[in-house]
Amino acid sequence: MRDDRTEREMEEVIRASMKMTDVPSKELNSRLKAELYQREAALRKQPAAHKLSLWYLPMVLNLIMFSMLALSALIMTDNLYLSYFAAGICFYAGAAGILLTIVGVKRADFKEDITIRIEKRGIFA
Repeated sequence: MRDDRTEREMEEVIRASMKMTDVPSKELNSRLKAELYQREAALRKQPAAHKLSLWYLPMVLNLIMFSMLALSALIMTDNLYLSYFAAGICFYAGAAGILLTIVGVKRADFKEDITIRIEKRGIFA
């Protein structure tokens, strides 16, 4: 059998809470609204997400790769002229990669597309 007494008690508590007509004072209400508006204004000033631009990453990786190739060409090759020629080509390819990346970003406006947005988390996000 079910216990109707606990249900009746719960029903009485619910009815009593529905009859409550506590209204906050106007001072308290205005203070709370003012504080809420201040918090909202502070949150609007802060950016919603942190942006991390990665447009330079291909350029840096290209430069590192060709610099390592040039260094290995200088170290591994016995012929002095051939090693300087290979290192020069590698440095030229690295410089061309830098130039192509900068021109590509300026012309195609890829900075916004190659951006990672990190959303805020927490209470005020």
